[in-house]
Amino acid sequence: MEIDAHIEALRRAGDALLAVAAETPWSAEVPSCPGWRLEDLVRHLGNVHRWAERIVRERLAERVPLPEADPSGAALAGWFSEGLDALEATLRAADDDLDCFVFLPGATGARAFWARRQAHETTVHLMDAQLAAKRALSGVPVALALDGIDELLTGFHARPRSRVRAPEPRVLAVQGDEGGRWTTRLSEEPPSTVREAATRFDCRISGPAAALYATLWNRADHREAPVRWEGDARVMELWRARATV
Repeated sequence: MEIDAHIEALRRAGDALLAVAAETPWSAEVPSCPGWRLEDLVRHLGNVHRWAERIVRERLAERVPLPEADPSGAALAGWFSEGLDALEATLRAADDDLDCFVFLPGATGARAFWARRQAHETTVHLMDAQLAAKRALSGVPVALALDGIDELLTGFHARPRSRVRAPEPRVLAVQGDEGGRWTTRLSEEPPSTVREAATRFDCRISGPAAALYATLWNRADHREAPVRWEGDARVMELWRARATV
């Protein structure tokens, strides 16, 4: 996906989240984020937006602490909207050769990294808000869904901090109906993923890209989402238990 497409996805998801919040009590529990209520979710995402915006705007070379702003009640929606506006504007104005802190392996440029990361950060948390509101998850566009699966498998879970570890080697194959093939090797080390179809696997999960996106980001249960899986069920149970982001 192009940078502009990621920025547009960020904007759409942020606006959609605000629309859900406008019709849902701030006290609604977020089942996909145990211990959080909707106001905690929106406050967290608003602080993440401000954190990312500062890193890009100031071209910071190292990680800085996440802000701890604590708005609540009637002020929360406006505060969130201001942060979303600022992040969008800063990403649009940034140079393509921006050099600043990034935190996932394989980043091809800081501006592209932050546009992509915040598009998926906001899209995944939109799903959290919809779950809090007891709504059906809105469909994620195919290109964005495939891109987000790729970020999750080749970025987040390629890091040493990934908790997805298997006592014995296992291979998870991921296959989107609209395209996209990944082979993820699980072991006692961090997962290793290549962008190709598996010739042999212990478990394979396949289906529409949007459903795979929700399932692999652990916002939908693989036993209930419109996905198909075959092979060793323990691999999917391991993913559901440990692939939390």
